[in-house]
This record gives sequence, C-alpha cells and structure tokens, in this order.
Amino acid sequence: MLSQFSYSDQLTFFQKIRSFDYLLLSCILLIGIISSFAMYSTDGGELLYHSKSHILRFIIFFLMMIFLSFLNIKFWHSIGYTFYIIILGLLLLASIYGVTASGSQRWISLYFINIQPSELMKIAIIICLAKYYHRSQINNINNLMDLLIPITILILPILLVISQPDLGTSILIALTGFVVLWLAGINIKYFIYSSLILVISLPFVISFLKPYQKLRILTFFDPDKDPLGAGYQIIQSKIAVGSGGLYGKGFLKGTQSYLEFLPEKHTDFIFTLYSEEYGFLGSIFLLLIYAIIIFRILRIGMISRSFFAKIFCFSFASAIFIYISVNMSMVLGLVPIVGSPLPIMSYGGSSMLATMIGFSVVMSCKLYNKQLIS
Repeated sequence: MLSQFSYSDQLTFFQKIRSFDYLLLSCILLIGIISSFAMYSTDGGELLYHSKSHILRFIIFFLMMIFLSFLNIKFWHSIGYTFYIIILGLLLLASIYGVTASGSQRWISLYFINIQPSELMKIAIIICLAKYYHRSQINNINNLMDLLIPITILILPILLVISQPDLGTSILIALTGFVVLWLAGINIKYFIYSSLILVISLPFVISFLKPYQKLRILTFFDPDKDPLGAGYQIIQSKIAVGSGGLYGKGFLKGTQSYLEFLPEKHTDFIFTLYSEEYGFLGSIFLLLIYAIIIFRILRIGMISRSFFAKIFCFSFASAIFIYISVNMSMVLGLVPIVGSPLPIMSYGGSSMLATMIGFSVVMSCKLYNKQLIS
C-alpha cells in the first residue's frame, strides 16, 4: 500500500491540472482584469506607462504562479529558512545601497524592475514561521525560551524596514507575524502583555517618528486642519468615494481622478478611483471577489494534511484580509495613511510578486493536500 507521500509524488501532470482550485484562479484573474481597467483609467483612458507595466506584470506573475504551483509543498517547506534569510539580506542591502525615492530607501534596482524586499518579507515571514512551528511541539511553544527564536525572526525585518523608513509596511509585517504566532497556538497572555507594553511605550515610540509620520497621525484626527497640505489626499479620497454614489459615474468618468484632484491614485488609492467609477455596488462586487479568495484559501488549509500547509494557508488568508482592511480603511479615513497596497489592484511590482508567490504556495497546498511532511 502506497504511503500518502508516495501517492502525492505519483500524481500525473493531468491529475495535478484537475486538482487546481479553478474558482480561486478565476477570482485572481478577475481581479487582475478589473485592476487593468482601473490602471487604464488612471492613465486617462490611454495605454501609457502605468497601465502597460501593470498589465504586463500581472500576465507574467500570473503565469509564474501557475508554474510554481506544481512545486511540491515539501519544496516550500524546505526553503522556509533560506527564503527568509535571502529576503532579510536584500532588506539589509536596500537599507545600505538601495534606490531612494520620496525620502525612503526601500528599493533594489535590477534594471528591468525595482524590487522592494519589504513586500517580499510579508510572504517570507509566513513561510519561515510556518516551517518553524511545523516542527515545534505544542507543549513547548509557550515556553519563554522557545519564544525567543520566532520573536527574533519577526523583529529583525521590522527593525530594518523601520530604518528605511517605512513604518506602514513594518506594521503590516508585524501584524502578519503575530497572526502566525496566534494560529500556532501561542498563549493569549503573551498578546495581552505585548499590547500593554505597546500602549505604555506609545508616547516614546511617537517621539522617534519622522516629522512626516507624525503629521500623518495628526492629519488622521483632523484632516481639515491642513486641507491643501497633509490633509489633501484623504479629503479628496473621501470626496471621490462619496461622489460615486450607488452605481458610480461610469468607466473613465471619474471627475476626481480625471481632473487630477486625487494624487497617487494608481498605487495605494486605487480603490478610490474604482469606487468613484463603479459606486457602492461595484465596491461590494470587488469585496465579494476578495471574500471568495479568502474563503477558498481557508478551505484549502482545512483539507491539507500537513500542519505547515494549514498554518500557511490560514496565515496568508488572514494577511490578505488585513491588507484589504487596512487599505480600504485608509482611503476612507478610518486609519492613518500607512502606505498599504490593495492586493493585485494597486500598482507595484514587488507587492504583486509577493502576492502571487503566496498564491503559488496555496495552490501547491491544494495539489498536494494529502502530502504529509515529516
């Protein structure tokens, strides 16, 4: 009788093709198409730099995701620590020799694309911690000494990202890491202690923030205090979302976007443009697609036999939910502007690459859901 390990390895190519989660693939493709139209709209109804680049990247990364999905889940498990160390090295390289833009040194130039290692760390931290907790015994993970390794794994990239400076991404990496720790079974008392320490140290942390970061926090509480300066982006964003109404103004008819009232509409504020053109119903439709994606990832985690696959899928689904929630809350003025891209929708090669790698691992979990990892 074949073991589960042998069974998974002996799947034929066509059996693997049939094992794909086609509903998940369809939703990813649909968001890619929606984002392409949105990016076309940001370029004023022409195929210019942003729209061409975004469409090309989506096609390349989507095909890459399909290809990487065939890799056995054992492969992703085996490279967990290596992947993390490589991205950590790239983060260090970016902090020292990286490309500087808008006052931040976050990118590494590869000539054909600028890589932002902090975006890739969002996936690397999940794979690394999932591998760590796959081998840990449930009765040992709450020992204080056994917490030092995952805490160190989490703190190192956060410190490097903060130094770039990129407070928003460092917060998202921290939240992603805490989700993995929570799902691994860390006692709730440690999260309570951490929250108390954070609240107590908040005044000291704020004193170390850059002036523009402090201004973002102050602007969040009162954007009308500087309507033509720091508060301009969020004020125009809320106007654009509200002006979309129930049905939206229609494709290529968003006045806030076309009259250039809304800056940076192709990156973190892409949802604002989309909401203005397609309204409340269009926004609900987009959220529904994201909800299906999250549900399918969770389902794949539930049917997977290995703990590594389970913890990765549950953590990645939670991370996607966090990114969507933070981005949409940000453009609606519910949280301070932190620079969180909307998965697949926002312009940015590194963000899309990281997301597609995450989907590759999820699909690998689906193809090899009977795989046991020793």
